[in-house]
Amino acid sequence: MNEKEKTKRFNSRWGFILSSVGSAVGMANVWGFPNKMGTNGGGAFFLIYLFFIFIFSYVGLPSEFAIGRRARTGTLGSYENAWKSRSKNLGKAGAVLGWLPLIGSMCIAIGYAVIVAYVGKALLDSLTGSLMTVNTEQWFASFSMEGYSVMPFHIIVVLATLLTLYLGAKSIEKSNKIMMPLFFVIFVILAIRVSMLPNAAEGYRFMFIPRWEVLRDPMVWIWAMGQAFFSLSITGSGMIVYGAYLEEKEDVVSVARHTAIFDTIAALVAALVIMPACFAEGVEVVAGPGLLFVTLPKILQDIPMGQLFAIILYTAMIFAGVSSLQNMFEAVAESLLHKFPKFNRGMILIFLSVVCLGFGLNMETIVSWGPWMDLVSIYIIPLGATLGAISWFWIMKKEDLLFEINKGRVNKEGQRWYFMGRFLYVPFAIVLCIVALSMKVAF
Repeated sequence: MNEKEKTKRFNSRWGFILSSVGSAVGMANVWGFPNKMGTNGGGAFFLIYLFFIFIFSYVGLPSEFAIGRRARTGTLGSYENAWKSRSKNLGKAGAVLGWLPLIGSMCIAIGYAVIVAYVGKALLDSLTGSLMTVNTEQWFASFSMEGYSVMPFHIIVVLATLLTLYLGAKSIEKSNKIMMPLFFVIFVILAIRVSMLPNAAEGYRFMFIPRWEVLRDPMVWIWAMGQAFFSLSITGSGMIVYGAYLEEKEDVVSVARHTAIFDTIAALVAALVIMPACFAEGVEVVAGPGLLFVTLPKILQDIPMGQLFAIILYTAMIFAGVSSLQNMFEAVAESLLHKFPKFNRGMILIFLSVVCLGFGLNMETIVSWGPWMDLVSIYIIPLGATLGAISWFWIMKKEDLLFEINKGRVNKEGQRWYFMGRFLYVPFAIVLCIVALSMKVAF
């Protein structure tokens, strides 16, 4: 294996798992999961969520890892490879269709970078102490409603993320071996502190004592399914590229299971911080930026050593944000390198920086990036995820998919696994896509 190929391999199994967890763990865990749990029956929602996590991590996530490993490249080459297995003529169609989830990855990265820039602003104000004395609603409005208000943070976030991608899998792995353990340690510290708040126990009761009557509501199942699906970052693009860097000897079903376990722990730990804190303070568990930049700072202002815990919180969110951005950018970078081999990695990363900042700097206000993220999340991402699911289980030859799935696996998968992918995973993806498009829902 030459040096160039070595940069396209993770050095260790745990490095791969932590990088995949880094991609999966993000804002969906911190502000999405607690809100959906809070508005959909608490403990009952959590049980449904675990059910879908099991299905998606057993068939959906390992299939994306396997597809990437088989093609040894990102989205465009992987779709071409999958469709070509059915017919050589279909390979070109697959390569064209692969642009949709790839564009989705880039578009979501543009908006996501703005959110991480907001986190950078919050971290700085936590360090200076100014966040502890402000009206949080006015403070949030001061930069979320003003253009170019977080530009320095924005530039730093994008450039820092892309610099960590320069060495490919090697630098992705090294950075996530630091960021992900720290993310978990930090949130555990926050959870311990929140547990000491008065009335925190009410939050725990809501989280873990199921209200069984909510199981009759089909939308609770839909919300749980959507949260599980997109929390694992199964979008038909991002996890494919990490699979491309995975060794042949690794068991993709096993590493997918470990990725899902840690992603679920991250969501649960985030909920153990947010739900009890909101119950203790008597505030609503809101969704989106309002939770991270209005509700939580307000709570932190009222507790002893709030400044320290604000610093801890936003540091953890920086780690979560950068690790997710790494995956989004890497999916695009690797695919472009495959499509345009005359360009080198440095040139591609510079191009992505220009594109991301060129669009992103002009949409730093929430009234700009909010609709942008809704557009991508409602239309492009669900369509891309569904296209991927159909491609693996209905277009690609069954024996080719199973061959790749079973590489490095002791207990080989067969008809049962494939049946679950074809007749559970794919229909679930289609349902989510239909709900997103028809009801304008951003999961």
